[in-house]
Amino acid sequence: MRSVRKCSRTGCLEPAVATLTYAYSDSTAVVGPLATASEPHSYDLCEAHALRLTVPKGWEVVRHEGAFAAPDPSADELTALAEAVREAGRSDKPAPAPAPEPEGPSGRRGHLRVLPGRA
Repeated sequence: MRSVRKCSRTGCLEPAVATLTYAYSDSTAVVGPLATASEPHSYDLCEAHALRLTVPKGWEVVRHEGAFAAPDPSADELTALAEAVREAGRSDKPAPAPAPEPEGPSGRRGHLRVLPGRA
């Protein structure tokens, strides 16, 4: 299943519509349409961040002309969303069993353990 890629900027949850790539040898930043696959040395950007991108002095920005198009959801994404909504709405799901309480002063609880004190 293909998921919608999000903007690479910290704290931004918007869907990505553009890809930023740097050409260090030419001191150029290239902002173009969203790449078909995520690459390790490129960054996915939402429309707002793609349009507001600034570069250091002496660098050049090459931008895609025209509007950025949001990626169309695939049939896989729509099916996964429908299944998730169906699963969340099920009323016949059994309740999860409660975790057993630790026994005694040296019982384990999660990743922590209580050790008896030394006198």
